[in-house]
Amino acid sequence: MRKTLLIVAALVLSTASTNGAGQVKLDLTGTWLFTVTTSAGNGTPTVTLKQDGEKLAGHYSSTQLGEADLAGTVQANVVNFVFGVDVQGTHLDVTYSGTIENQDSMKGTVKLGGLGEGGEESSPAPSKRKART
Repeated sequence: MRKTLLIVAALVLSTASTNGAGQVKLDLTGTWLFTVTTSAGNGTPTVTLKQDGEKLAGHYSSTQLGEADLAGTVQANVVNFVFGVDVQGTHLDVTYSGTIENQDSMKGTVKLGGLGEGGEESSPAPSKRKART
């Protein structure tokens, strides 16, 4: 009986931090340092994220695009967020799409809408969570 209770407790604990697909739920809340490379230019924006379930909110900051609030989603290990900025009188909707690799790393692409037909898409953009202080 005691072994059965221990096994059940272990199973409960091991499934408590997973989603329905058996993947570990990761909370992206925190400050992230992105590395972006596009034909329109390179950058290292800072992105502050707050995750609430599948909802994502936050703030984007870079020397190239400035400051903007963002909104997005997290589903399993897929993250997407969008924000709007005005660059030299042109409004751009910027869309990040990526895959969460682990609790401190994600990788994806950025699409800079409005820069010509179809927009500008980056090469894979690695992102690392900023060290907690």
